[in-house]
Amino acid sequence: MTTITEKEKSSNMAGRRLAEVKDVLEGLYAKYNHRCLIKPDPLQFVYRYSRPADMEIAGLLSAALAYGRVRQIEKSLSRLLAYMGDSPFDFVRDFDCSRREKLKDFKHRFTAGDDISDLLELLRDVLGRFGSIEEFFVRGCEPDDKNIIPALSKFCDSLYAMYAKRHNGRLSSGLKYLLASPVRGSACKRLNLFLRWMVRDDDVDAGLWKSVDPAKLIVPVDVHMGRLCKILGFYSRKTVSLSTAVEITESFIAVEPTDPVKYDFALSRIGIVENCNGNYRPDCENCGLLEFCSRRRD
Repeated sequence: MTTITEKEKSSNMAGRRLAEVKDVLEGLYAKYNHRCLIKPDPLQFVYRYSRPADMEIAGLLSAALAYGRVRQIEKSLSRLLAYMGDSPFDFVRDFDCSRREKLKDFKHRFTAGDDISDLLELLRDVLGRFGSIEEFFVRGCEPDDKNIIPALSKFCDSLYAMYAKRHNGRLSSGLKYLLASPVRGSACKRLNLFLRWMVRDDDVDAGLWKSVDPAKLIVPVDVHMGRLCKILGFYSRKTVSLSTAVEITESFIAVEPTDPVKYDFALSRIGIVENCNGNYRPDCENCGLLEFCSRRRD
C-alpha cells in the first residue's frame, strides 16, 4: 500500500490551485483581451497609426504619460500627438528648436513641455544612429539575462548619459521621471507597459519588436494590478517596488512560463472597467476572481 506524504499532499494542492488560477486567467483573457476593448487604455493611441515607426514613438510617449486620471491621460496624449501631426516618427526625426518652442505650453500633471522635448531630442539622436528604439534597446540585451530588467537599466542609463553629456553632467528630474530606471528600485510600470505593447503580439498588444523574448518581460504593476495580484496570492509585500513586480512576474511564470505578461491587460480590466477597489459589492458575484478574494461575502 502506497502512503502519500504530507509533502506530496502539499504539492498536489499547489498543483490544483495553479490549475484553478490558470483556468480563471484564461477565462478573463478570453473575455477581455480584444482590440475593441482597449479604450480608455493609453495603448489606444498606438493604433492611431499604421506605420510601425510611428507606432513605436506613439507607444513610448503614451506609456511615459500613463500616470494620473484616465481622462487626463487621454486629453494630454491627444494634445501631444496633435502637435506632432500625421507622423510622430517624422516629427521626432526632424526635432529642432522650433518644435521645442511648439511644445512649450504642454503640461501633463508634473511633466512639462520641456521634459517632453528633452526626451524627443534623445529619441531624435537614437533614431539617427540606430533607426528605431528597438535597435537601440536590444544593444543592452544579453542571452543569459533572466529577465528584461538588465536591458531596461542599460536603456535608461544610456539615455541619461546622452542627456548629461549635453548638459554638463546634469540630469533633469523631469526626464528621470519619464524614464524611471530599475536601478533606483522603481517598479517601472510605464516602461514595462511600453515593452509589453511592443513585444507581445496578440489582438491587444502590437508585437512590433521581434528581437525581444516575451518570456523575459516584467508585469507592469499599477494600483489595480497590485490589488488583484494580492487577491490571487501572488505577493505579500506591503508596498509595490521592483522586487514586488519581479515576485508577481515569477508567480505568472508558474502559470504561463513563455508569456508571463499575457494576462496583464485582461486582469487589469477588472480594476479599470469593473471598478474593483478591493471591497465587496453585489457586482462581485459575477467576477472571475471571487473565489480567491478574501473580501467576498460568505
